[in-house]
Amino acid sequence: MEQRTYNQYCATARTLDLVGERWTLLLIRELLTGPKRFGDLQASLRGLGTGLLAARLKHLEREGLARKVTLPPPARTSAYALTEAGEELGPAVLALARWGMRWALGERREGETFHPGWAVLGMEACFVPEASAGLHLVYEFRVDDEVFHAEVDDGAVHLVHGPAQRPDASIAMSEDVLIAMASGRSSMGAAIEDGSAAVSGDPAAVRRLADLFHIPAPRSRRPDQAAQEAEQAEQAGQAEG
Repeated sequence: MEQRTYNQYCATARTLDLVGERWTLLLIRELLTGPKRFGDLQASLRGLGTGLLAARLKHLEREGLARKVTLPPPARTSAYALTEAGEELGPAVLALARWGMRWALGERREGETFHPGWAVLGMEACFVPEASAGLHLVYEFRVDDEVFHAEVDDGAVHLVHGPAQRPDASIAMSEDVLIAMASGRSSMGAAIEDGSAAVSGDPAAVRRLADLFHIPAPRSRRPDQAAQEAEQAEQAGQAEG
């Protein structure tokens, strides 16, 4: 497959030459949370055909963004992992996620797939470092059958798939509750208060959750019609003056 290029000597254009093709950044998103087998990637990226997935992975390998690895026992199977260069795309992907939660996500559309595991990066994107100064806490999240945990450590957070050994607090919810949070119809605090999210563990750690992870309030990308009309009227008045 011939690689397309913007043919511009520009860092942004060169980066888009590498990761701007459809599905490529979503592959990066999947690998940011750890090595994945080919089948794992197929399961998470429904709609991406086997041939195109193989081509995108070869592209990432060829460009030095991903590499093949062997998973440790008991799996001992082949998988794909990001290289150092691929890992450094993490902040850019998180920035896109934060922007998307505010300006693009909205309500779930009919036919859209959703995987609770995507919340791992979503929560990292929502983390508030200044709220965690001096704190050392571990939170375990269970969303239906998906389990992941967050290790909060004095201004930093590390999110990992799988259960925590000794969580300070555990939070369980359904996929529908998580989607309501992501769309802005609910919040972690509201879900805990109304019982749609079940919590256990240290009450003080539970109370800190809303400060540590803040989902941006959704906003419309289209200017308010009334504000537009007022601005036009003001411009018209200035023109007449």
